[in-house]
Amino acid sequence: MAQRQVKRKDRRPARRPAPRPAPRTASKTTQRRGPVHIRLRVGFILVAMVLSVFGGRLVQLQGIDPHSYAAMAAAENVVDVVLPAERGEILDRDGEALADSADGLMVLADPKQTKKDAPAIAAFLAKELGVDYASALTKLRKDGSRFQYIKRQVPATQATAAVEKAGKEGYQGLWTSRDPLRNYPNGDVAANLVGFLGNDQPLAGLEVAFDKHLAGKDGHAEYDATSPANGTRMPLGTNNRVAPVDGDDLKLTIDRDLQYYVQQTLMDAVQKSRAESGMAVVIDTQTGEILSLVDYPTFDARDPAASPKTLRGSNALSNVYEPGSVQKVLTVAGLLDQGLVSPSTRIKVPESYMSGGRPIRDWYPHGVEKLTLAGVIAKSSNIGTVMAADKYAEGQLREYLSAFGLGRRTGLGLNTESAGLLASPEAWNAADEDRIDFGQSVSVNAVQMAAALNTIANGGVRIDPSLIAGSATNNSGVEVGTDTAERTRVVSQEAASQTAEMMERVINDPVNGTAKQAAVPGYRVSGKTGTAQRVNSECKCYDGTNTVSFGGFAPTDDPRFTVYVAIHNPGNGGGGGSVAGPVFSQIMSFALRRYGVPPTGTEPSKLPTGW
Repeated sequence: MAQRQVKRKDRRPARRPAPRPAPRTASKTTQRRGPVHIRLRVGFILVAMVLSVFGGRLVQLQGIDPHSYAAMAAAENVVDVVLPAERGEILDRDGEALADSADGLMVLADPKQTKKDAPAIAAFLAKELGVDYASALTKLRKDGSRFQYIKRQVPATQATAAVEKAGKEGYQGLWTSRDPLRNYPNGDVAANLVGFLGNDQPLAGLEVAFDKHLAGKDGHAEYDATSPANGTRMPLGTNNRVAPVDGDDLKLTIDRDLQYYVQQTLMDAVQKSRAESGMAVVIDTQTGEILSLVDYPTFDARDPAASPKTLRGSNALSNVYEPGSVQKVLTVAGLLDQGLVSPSTRIKVPESYMSGGRPIRDWYPHGVEKLTLAGVIAKSSNIGTVMAADKYAEGQLREYLSAFGLGRRTGLGLNTESAGLLASPEAWNAADEDRIDFGQSVSVNAVQMAAALNTIANGGVRIDPSLIAGSATNNSGVEVGTDTAERTRVVSQEAASQTAEMMERVINDPVNGTAKQAAVPGYRVSGKTGTAQRVNSECKCYDGTNTVSFGGFAPTDDPRFTVYVAIHNPGNGGGGGSVAGPVFSQIMSFALRRYGVPPTGTEPSKLPTGW
C-alpha cells in the first residue's frame, strides 16, 4: 500500500517581527557634555591656546632675546676646555734639553657640585696644592658655572693624588686635565740664560725673550656636559675642537757640559777669593758662537723663588763695569793698524803723567822705565799706553773702539742686555781719551769685551757673537743667530797677529809678564790682565772696590777659543793675573781637551819687552 508521506511540522515557534527601537533619549551625562560640534570646537580652542604659548616662547627664545638664553644654556651645560700647546724645548748645541716639558695636569672644578662644600674644599686645596684660599673659594662658589680653573701646570702625581684624596674625603666636583709642566733638568746650569716660567708666564731669560717662538698656541674643546667632573657629555650636543699648535724648539750654541765645568770653576774662584761675584764667557773664535756664558752666583730654575730677583738673569749682559787694562790691547791694535807703532816701539815711561790737570799713574810704583810697546802690554803700564795712544788723530780711537763693539749691544736677542757706555763724539775730550786708553771712563758688559778680544783672535775680523744656533725671531721681531751674524774687519791681519804676539808676552815673559798663572801647558796662549776701580751707582764715584779680569785666546798662532773672566771685588786683594788668570787657564785647558785641539808645535813669541 502506498505510503502516504506526511510533511513534518517545524517544532520551533514561528519568528515574530522585531519590535521597533524606542526613540533614544539623551542621558543626563550626555546632556552635560553638550553637542559633539561644540565639544570639538572647545578642544580646538584649547589646543590653539597651548600652541600659542609654545609659539610665543619659541619666538622669545629665537627672535627677541636669543643671546641671553643661549648664554644661560652655555653657563649651565657648555664646557670650554683649554687644550694646552706644548712649549718648545730649549736645547744646547748637541740637542741636550736645558728646558723641556714634563707630564703635568691642571686641576679644575664644577661649581655646581663644589658650591655646598666650598669652604672645606678651598681649605683642602690650599693645603694640598698651595693655592690661595680666598681665590679658590670664589671659584668654587661661582654661580651659573660648570667649569673653573683651580691651578695650572701641577705635577701629574701631585694633581692626581690631590683629586683622589678629595674624592675619598667626600668632596665632589674636582677633576684634572692635561697641562704640560715646564721642566729644567739641569737645575742651575745655564739658568742665567734660559730663565724660567712662573704661573704659566715667562719671567726671565730666553723664556721671556723668545716667548712667541716657544709658546705655540693653545687649542680648546667646547662641549655640552651633564657633569664636567666625570666627563659625561650630552649625546648630540655641542662638540667643537680646535687642536693646539705646539711651540718651536730653540737651539742654543751653548755646550751644556762646558757650561757646567765653567760654572763650577768660577764658583770655586769666587768663593776662594772671597769675591762678590764673577762672570765667564767662552767663544768659538772662528764662528763667534758662545759656548759658555756663566754668572756666579746664579739660581736654580726649578726653584727661582729661593734666590734673590737680582740673580734671575745674566749679569754678564745686564751689568756694566770699567774693563780696566784688558782695554789696552784694543787701543794698541788700532795703533798698529794705522802703522803708528810697532811691537818694538821704544817708550820711556815716567813715574807719572799729567792729563787734564790730574796725574795718571801705574798700578805699581816705579822710576823711569824703558819699555817696548810689547813691554807696555806685558807689564800693563797705564802711562806707556797713554803715551803710545797720543799718536792717534782726533776721533780715531773712538772709531776703533766702536768698531770693536763697545757702546752697543751685541745682538744676542735678550732685551735685558746693556749697551755699556762709550762717550759720544760730542762729549769726547782729550782728558777722557787718555783714561779710555787704558780702560777707565768707558764701560762694557762681559760679552762685549769677550767679542772684542775675539776680533783680535780672529785675525782682526769681528764676528757678531751668537747664542742661537741657526736663527730665531725674538719677541721684538728681531731675527738673531749664527745665520744672521755679520763679519766686519776692524784691524788688519798683520795688526791682529802683532797684538796676539805681544799678548803672549803677558804670560810667558819671565821678567815683565803679569799673568804667568794663566798659562796652559803645551799651548801657546795670548792674554791680558785687567784691574779696574768700580763706580758706585749712588755717589757716581769710585768706591774703593775693584773688578779684576783676564781675557785671551789659544793657540796663539791658530786661535780656537776666546775666554774672558771677570771677578768683582775679590776680598783677598788679588789682581787680574792671580785671581782671574788661573780661572782662564782651567777653562781654556778643558775646552781645548774637550774639542780635541792639538798644540800647534810652533815657537812662542819672544818679542823684547825692554830696551
